[in-house]
Amino acid sequence: MVSETNQLWMQRCLELAANGRGQVSPNPMVGCVIVHEGRIIGEGFHRQYGGPHAEVHAINSVQDAGLLAESTLYVSLEPCSHYGKTPPCADLIISKGIKKVVVACTDVNPKVAGQGIQKLRDAGIEVTTGVLEAEARELNKRFFTFHQQQRPYIILKWAQTLDGFIDIDRQASTQPAPTWITSEQLKPLVHKWRTEEDAIMVGTQTVLMDNPKLTAREWEGRNPLRIFIDKDLRVSHDFAVYDGSAPTWVLCAAPPVHPAKAENVVLDFTKDILPQLMEKLYQQQIQSLIVEGGRTLLQSFISAGLWDEARVFTGNKYFGKGVKAPDFPNVPNEIVRFGEDVLGVFRRTEG
Repeated sequence: MVSETNQLWMQRCLELAANGRGQVSPNPMVGCVIVHEGRIIGEGFHRQYGGPHAEVHAINSVQDAGLLAESTLYVSLEPCSHYGKTPPCADLIISKGIKKVVVACTDVNPKVAGQGIQKLRDAGIEVTTGVLEAEARELNKRFFTFHQQQRPYIILKWAQTLDGFIDIDRQASTQPAPTWITSEQLKPLVHKWRTEEDAIMVGTQTVLMDNPKLTAREWEGRNPLRIFIDKDLRVSHDFAVYDGSAPTWVLCAAPPVHPAKAENVVLDFTKDILPQLMEKLYQQQIQSLIVEGGRTLLQSFISAGLWDEARVFTGNKYFGKGVKAPDFPNVPNEIVRFGEDVLGVFRRTEG
């Protein structure tokens, strides 16, 4: 039975941890609080990849270090036990004489994987685990998926009309520009999502027809790695994806004679490219990918079972004909309304 007091302080850890969203990948988001006689005397969160961890910030924020030996340290993820960009947090906790530590969940990174908790216990520290574990795992679902499935957490995103189309037939239309399905007021939200993910991907036709930037221009934060398919290198270097404003991968069958402002990732297009891409993303520690491509690309991810979450907007419009939305018979876990637009959020639960 987890005490309500432990849950209270751990909830604060999770709130703090979320402040690192979009800043700490490939590290997990972690929050930490130090409690002395029912009062928080120190707190912190992992702010930036390569910087001090949450435990370091929390311990350094305590004004009277003499209270540490009489305090309990709460942390949303198992303290690290190895030297990486920073020294082991487990060693720091031991050196400060802290006697009690409460952990939400163990770390799935093979470099830690229970070793941090064991090190604390070997030093005589009382360690409690599993407090708000499900909530902690949900917060770091990208991190857990990456280490457990050796691929990024994949989010599919598209907008469709009430009659199930994602675009008009622009090859048969005099209107070459994309037709907006949802309100432009949703742009900041979509750009916010981009700042939260490591990479964004579209197909060749999306680049050629829409000339997208694939950046987070309407929300403060980092731009994701841009990935687009261009097997035969048909996209000229004056397109926005080559503007140098964000790191960019071009998935092609052969490297170009004259490299552009992008990294050309050569894949074997005689085989399924998605497993090849997953391997390369894993090698580069890309922990999350949002796919905003057209029907063909989205359907390839759906058919391969390569998705963890789907965010589907339905706008208050009818096209009558055009490009059909992907075949996706799932039932949304959550529905959010934005005026006349509806967002369905789907979460994959199996496998």
